[in-house]
Amino acid sequence: MAKKNEEAPARPITVDDHIELNKKNTQKKRTAVNDALQFPVGDQFEKDLTEILESDCEANGETVVIALVDFDKFMHINTDFGVEVGDKVLIETGLYIKERIPKDAKVYRIGGDEFGIIFKGETEREDIFLFLNDLKKDFNVKTPDGAEQSITIGMATAFVDASRCAELVRKADGALYRAKVSGRSRVAMAREEKMIPKTSHYTQDQLQRLAKLSKREGIGEAILLREALDMLLKKYDI
Repeated sequence: MAKKNEEAPARPITVDDHIELNKKNTQKKRTAVNDALQFPVGDQFEKDLTEILESDCEANGETVVIALVDFDKFMHINTDFGVEVGDKVLIETGLYIKERIPKDAKVYRIGGDEFGIIFKGETEREDIFLFLNDLKKDFNVKTPDGAEQSITIGMATAFVDASRCAELVRKADGALYRAKVSGRSRVAMAREEKMIPKTSHYTQDQLQRLAKLSKREGIGEAILLREALDMLLKKYDI
C-alpha cells in the first residue's frame, strides 16, 4: 500500500507534449527577433501589397516590385551555434537589409529566415534588380566562426508578371526557388511560365465548382488552381 505522502509518478512526455513545446519555443524565438527588428510581420506584407496594387499606382506610372529574401542554409546555424546565435544572425540580416533599401521601399519579416521587400516608386525594375544583386553580393553577416553566409532573392514586378497579390507573390516565390536550386546566392526575376492543361486528376464536380468560383470572383481558373497548389506546397514546406 502506497504511503499517503508519496508523490504520484510523473506522466511520461508524449509526442503531443514535444510538439507543443516546440511551438512555444518557435513562437518565443520569432517574438525575440520581431521585437528587436520592429518590422511588419506575417500577413502584413500581403495586406500592404494588395492595397498598393488596388491603388492608382499603375495609372500613375509607378513601378511596384516585390523581393523575397531568404537566408541560405540557415538551419545549421541553430544546430551548430544555438538558437541565440540564430536570433542574432536574423537580426543582423534584417538590419543589413533595412539600412540599404531606398526610401521608396519597405522591408517585412515574412517568417522564419525569410524577409520581404516592397518597392514602390519611380525606380525601374532593372535598377531594382541591380540593387538586389548588390545587396546579395555585399552581404556581410557571419557566424561566430567567421564563416561568410549568403542570401538568395526572388523578385517579381506588378502589372508585368502579375496584377494580383497572390499571383505576384507566387511568381516571386517561383523565382526564389529557381535561384535556390541553381546554386543559391543569386537573384532571379520572375519569368513567363509554361502552362500545362488541366488533366483527369480532377473530378467533374470539382471542375464545375471551380468554374462557378472563377465566374463569381472574376478570376481565371488557371490562376485559382495555381494559388491552391502554391498553398499546398507551402503547407508541406516544399
